[in-house]
Amino acid sequence: MSEIGVAEIAVVLNRDDSVLPRITAPAKNPLLEGPILPTLLRLTAPNVVALSAGTCVAVAETSYIGRLGTEALAAIALVFPFVILTMTMSGGAMGGGVSSAIARALGAEDTHRASTLAAHALLIGGCFGLFFTVSMIVFGATLLEALGGRGSVLAQAVGYTEIFFGAALIPWLMNTLASILRGTGNMRLPSTVILCSAACQIVLGGVLGLGLGPVPQFGMRGVAAGTVIAYSIGAAIMTWYVFSGRARVNPLVRGFRVERAMFFDILKVGAIACFSPLQSVLTIVIFTHMLARFGNEVLAAYGIGARLEFMLTSLAFAVGIATVPMIGMAIGAGQVARARRTAWVAAGIAFVSIGLLGTFLAIYPDLWISLFSDDPGVREAGRRYLATAAPMYAFLSLATVTYFSSQGAAKVLGPVLAQTARLVFICIGGWWLISSGAPAMSFFILTAVSMVVLGVLSAASVVWSKWGDSGGPVPVVRPPLS
Repeated sequence: MSEIGVAEIAVVLNRDDSVLPRITAPAKNPLLEGPILPTLLRLTAPNVVALSAGTCVAVAETSYIGRLGTEALAAIALVFPFVILTMTMSGGAMGGGVSSAIARALGAEDTHRASTLAAHALLIGGCFGLFFTVSMIVFGATLLEALGGRGSVLAQAVGYTEIFFGAALIPWLMNTLASILRGTGNMRLPSTVILCSAACQIVLGGVLGLGLGPVPQFGMRGVAAGTVIAYSIGAAIMTWYVFSGRARVNPLVRGFRVERAMFFDILKVGAIACFSPLQSVLTIVIFTHMLARFGNEVLAAYGIGARLEFMLTSLAFAVGIATVPMIGMAIGAGQVARARRTAWVAAGIAFVSIGLLGTFLAIYPDLWISLFSDDPGVREAGRRYLATAAPMYAFLSLATVTYFSSQGAAKVLGPVLAQTARLVFICIGGWWLISSGAPAMSFFILTAVSMVVLGVLSAASVVWSKWGDSGGPVPVVRPPLS
């Protein structure tokens, strides 16, 4: 009898004392064989819980920063793009490349390759974390000043930057570990850890930022310190889990050798994908610089609106990140049609749900704005921004999901170029509005239209791109039973 791979043969005796093989079929992989919508929702649910906790952090953080004053709100609006760049690049861009590579290896039933990829992923995450630390410590103050930060606003923004980015290695390692687990289809553990970290972040950031009892008020530095401590706890828990052998992959540290092919498999998706959050944050930075000319009230209002954008697109992130292992494994197993169906089901869920939430808050903006500020000028500017931009968050969610789906297929260039188109649109449109002396409302309309451009082009790139030629591992072919 020939070797039959993972099938298990048990030898039993029948009544005639003859020997018969009893064959137990290999366990099914629900990510490859389960119904798409229920499987997608099952993977999305833990992510929604975790990212909803992240939303609570964003609300709580902005709320107690608001207690520090309008200048503190303006300061966090300056820092926010760089924090988002760190988190989206580590968790969504390079993290998506990690999840995609591991999922494609597991789809082809190559566990050894997946474990080797995990070790290389940690090396990449560590290098990027150190790069962010050095860059922001050296150039952070200059960048914040170039965005329009002055006086107390600049000082508070620099204080936050020094603490958060001084420990940038921690969020990079935490998100890399989470991406390794997500690539195996394990959404529950990373989501649970992120949920616990969020709770710690809310408590520690509030106590250290505002002061409580014997703890003095550290202001923006305290808020940043609370975030770093919370992320450190999360990173420690996931490190223990992954290296204890409980995960489906175990990073091959002993006898580790750098292999160019492993770097390439991750970076061909992750490196290209990094340009998407980079361009997204550059868009926010340019737009923030444009609005700074209208004063702290408009800038603070935009910061409040950006928090809502982050909250709603985080829900799209929850759906999108669930598509990466499903599509990656399908591509690795040669099931291209299933991969495409998964992408469109996920895109539909995100577009409809985020569109409804955004429209609701555009109609009732005070439900969101009143959480952060009682300043009449900030509230009025915030109402105008949300009424214009919030319904268009549906298109941002469409872009987010198609971006992650393309990562799973290792065909991410199209969504990245869609971000390029949005950036060019903002630059040209903003230059024209500035030269014509347009009011702040015109800039709000500009950003809303740019969201539509991004969503439509991202979806079109999925339609036009050819999936199934990812250069990933070839599915294992089992020899027939003799």
